[in-house]
Amino acid sequence: MDIQLEKKRFTTKKLLLIGGTVLLLALIVFVIISSFGGSKLNVEKERISINTVEKGVFQENIPVNGIVLPITTIYLDALEGGRVEEKFVEDGSILKKGDPILRLSNTDLELSLVNQETQVYNLLTQMQISQNAARQNTINKLNQYTDVESGLIEAKRVYDLNSKLYEKDAIGRQDLIKAKNEYDYQKERMQLSEQILKQDSIAVKQEKSQVQSSYARTQNALELMRRKVADLVVKAPVDGQLTSLDAEIGQSKNKGERLGQIDVLSGFKVRADIDEHYISRIYTGQTGSFSFNGKSYTLTIKKVYTQVNNGRFQVDMEFGEEVAEGIRRGQTLQIRLALSDEKQALLIPKGGFFQQTGGNWIFKVSEDGDTAYKTDISLGSQNTEYYEVLNGLEPGDKVITSSYDNYGDVQELVLKE
Repeated sequence: MDIQLEKKRFTTKKLLLIGGTVLLLALIVFVIISSFGGSKLNVEKERISINTVEKGVFQENIPVNGIVLPITTIYLDALEGGRVEEKFVEDGSILKKGDPILRLSNTDLELSLVNQETQVYNLLTQMQISQNAARQNTINKLNQYTDVESGLIEAKRVYDLNSKLYEKDAIGRQDLIKAKNEYDYQKERMQLSEQILKQDSIAVKQEKSQVQSSYARTQNALELMRRKVADLVVKAPVDGQLTSLDAEIGQSKNKGERLGQIDVLSGFKVRADIDEHYISRIYTGQTGSFSFNGKSYTLTIKKVYTQVNNGRFQVDMEFGEEVAEGIRRGQTLQIRLALSDEKQALLIPKGGFFQQTGGNWIFKVSEDGDTAYKTDISLGSQNTEYYEVLNGLEPGDKVITSSYDNYGDVQELVLKE
């Protein structure tokens, strides 16, 4: 009799098929989990920067470069054109106000001065001749007046005498009338002479005033010409140091051409370049600070130049109560320019992480210090040293602030010693 054999439920082939399916599913699950960012990455602690989130005083500021300049610069321009004949000092010399710097020659200007002087002397001669003629004319009129006055006196004497003789019938009526006519004639001559003298006096005064005014104008023109010739000798307008002197003997300079400058050495200022992005937030009175020889100094904005060139604008800053000892013209300073007042804020040091995260997230270290995981954060303002944390972190949290360039989409870091 035949015995029925029991058929095996799981064959080797089935077992292999099931195992392969499980492995495939596991691989798919692993890939899916990896695609959702659940991957980890081992990182050595010595290759990263870990900082603690702290609460402290925060002030928004930006770094700017500034150049040390003299507090005042006076530019030397050629007031008159000419040829450089002589140099009295060299570039870099310390000058006092009025010290000669160089001498120019200008033949046309010097000839104009001679012509102007001749004109003044001619006018002065003409004025003297005119005054002498007017004086002689006045003398003549006075002599005439004296004669008329004498004739009037004599005519009055004769008329008075004849009047008395006529009353005594000593003379005829014809003689009295003749004496009276002569007397009236002399009175009219006297009135006319008085008017002539009065008009002559007025005319003399007017002529004298006109001549004096003309002479004064010509004299002023002469003085102006003399000053123009004197300007051929360029002198220091203030005490200071001569810099940027651009003049050599024999060189021709045009009127208005820049010859050099004088730096007033009584103090310094700093001219800083700032990105145009901040132009609406910069104003006079803002302060900045810089370090020099291990000491911090304060600067204050005194002038803002609103003209923008190549995306930047400039400001002039003056030192506070103390000027840095040993500072020199032309030095470059690294300045922290304050954009806000000081306040209490949650702070994390600046680092390379910001380039990859944009300040939207950061790797926060776990309490045991073995791992670090992504944490969403929100940052506010920044300065040269810190970011202001608005939310997402608490005081005492430890975060990784170094660069995240090699982390890709890793969600968690395993920190190794």
